[in-house]
Amino acid sequence: MGLNYERIMAYRPADITVNYGERDCIIYALGIGLGMNPVDPGELKFVYERFGLAAFPTMAVVLGWPGRMTDAAFGIDEKLVVAGDIKVVLHRPLAAEARLISRPRVREVIDKGPGNAAIVLNTRDLLAEDGTLVATVDSSTFARKQGGFGGNVTETPPPPAVPQTPPPIVCDLPTPPNLALIYRLTGDENPLHADPERAKVAGFDRPILHGAASFGVAAHAILRSVADYRPERLASIEARFSKPVFPGDTIRTEIWPQGERVAFQCRTLSRNDIVLSNGLATLRA
Repeated sequence: MGLNYERIMAYRPADITVNYGERDCIIYALGIGLGMNPVDPGELKFVYERFGLAAFPTMAVVLGWPGRMTDAAFGIDEKLVVAGDIKVVLHRPLAAEARLISRPRVREVIDKGPGNAAIVLNTRDLLAEDGTLVATVDSSTFARKQGGFGGNVTETPPPPAVPQTPPPIVCDLPTPPNLALIYRLTGDENPLHADPERAKVAGFDRPILHGAASFGVAAHAILRSVADYRPERLASIEARFSKPVFPGDTIRTEIWPQGERVAFQCRTLSRNDIVLSNGLATLRA
């Protein structure tokens, strides 16, 4: 059975009530490598409650996530699914403790043709109890080799361009070898990130880091390098996932500030692979 476009587009998950607090904020921050420098006050305020704990802005990625589409009726082979891209828009800063309503939905499935990927576009609004928007999370997943189902949409919008000049700012951040095992505590328990045998089935010699975790590392680099670790300054951030990151990699974020717009891309130091491309963050004053 191939991918079932009609069933996927008809999927309407119920609203999800999200209650989170300081412990959730700390686990998320540890899951993207914050606290690797245990004496840096900029990092500590995201992982230690006595430093006036702040929620790291990209934690919106894990709040109210409806989970993977594993129902056989969708026809998606979950062993072949990898993250495509992600964008977080923060309509206002995340509080360190809140009750939110998540409204997820599928926007479209793009058909890249037989033998190529199907790209599932998802979106999710996070609303406060009074109905005001707190954050919007757009993401895509690549269902590899599952194109050719007859979809009408075959192209994705062009991503933000990254300058071809040398980056004026570079930020290297290490990741611990067990980072994927920490990040999965935020809710994404895909075996690809923990089970060596499942990783081999998917074509990797060992478990890879969640794409959303490497995205968080990039956001850390932006906050560290151009926003003085002030989470309220991050208005939005987006990037495409280009190649896998393995836990233990050092991620170099190359940064081009352009006023309130900050272009970036990430590469692994050991392999020099670009792992996040077409990155763009926007900052508030």
